[in-house]
Amino acid sequence: MSSTLQAALEDSYRHALPLRQGTLPDYIPQLAHVDPELFAGAVCTVDGEVSCVGDADHRFTLQSVSKPFVYALALERCGLEQVHAKVDVEPSGYAFYSMIRLQEGTNKPHNPMINAGAIAVTDLIRHRNPAGATTDILEFTGRCAGRPSMDIDESVFQSERTTGDRNRAIAYLMRHFGMIEGPVPETLDLYFRHCSILASCRDLSVMAATLANRGQCPVTGQQVVPSALIQYVLTVMFTNGLYDHSGRFAFEVGIPAKSGVSGAILAVVPGRLGVGVFSPRLDAGGNSVRGLAALRFLAEREQLHTFRVE
Repeated sequence: MSSTLQAALEDSYRHALPLRQGTLPDYIPQLAHVDPELFAGAVCTVDGEVSCVGDADHRFTLQSVSKPFVYALALERCGLEQVHAKVDVEPSGYAFYSMIRLQEGTNKPHNPMINAGAIAVTDLIRHRNPAGATTDILEFTGRCAGRPSMDIDESVFQSERTTGDRNRAIAYLMRHFGMIEGPVPETLDLYFRHCSILASCRDLSVMAATLANRGQCPVTGQQVVPSALIQYVLTVMFTNGLYDHSGRFAFEVGIPAKSGVSGAILAVVPGRLGVGVFSPRLDAGGNSVRGLAALRFLAEREQLHTFRVE
């Protein structure tokens, strides 16, 4: 990795490190016990060079960062038409903790990056292979990270399962409208499991770089995601990846990204690199305070904005 990019990563870390604003998410009890001072950043280029800073080997749960990959797997297994018969690609414009809403007229979830859309997509994957869907997702996300498979944090899974009444309400409403066809408890268990996948910031950067590299994992050379699907995954990340902050992030930072309430953010610079950042304190929109600050700094320093014209 170039010394310039390494220096930019380290500077972005130092820039965001003093920030202490934000709170831990207490609606998932296990996440409320995480050390709030943890902070890490990592970059992986499409050539497979990885650079890290901070607590880069600490593992956390992906939470909503799993959603782009579950969407990609559903597109591969079920096809674009079948997936988008159950979920749309429009921004919701709502906060991540907003009331239960589906699109007027179609009753579809707004997009695959919010809970309702990800639950509908999860149901499609479970329907294709009921007995092996968890293994399918763990192996797929593992290959994106350059590993054979991923692990699940069972304590976080059980915590989400116990407190996930809002997601149950969403799922049963969608089943009423035909957006979910399988048994709701089984679909939700699979959804809670992939939200509880464990990854480090190093893993996150490789997963992002796999998307940046047209679906080919840069550290293994394996084609994980069909290249024709990458444009769809990155587009919904760009327009919907940071909840109701997505428009502001697209305007200021200008790269596809997906955040999760564990404090993780994955960002993709197509054709160049993937970035992972992690810090548990969240702003009011459910995004990592330090993570957003570090990404803004890095994007400005390295001129990463998708629409920047030299």
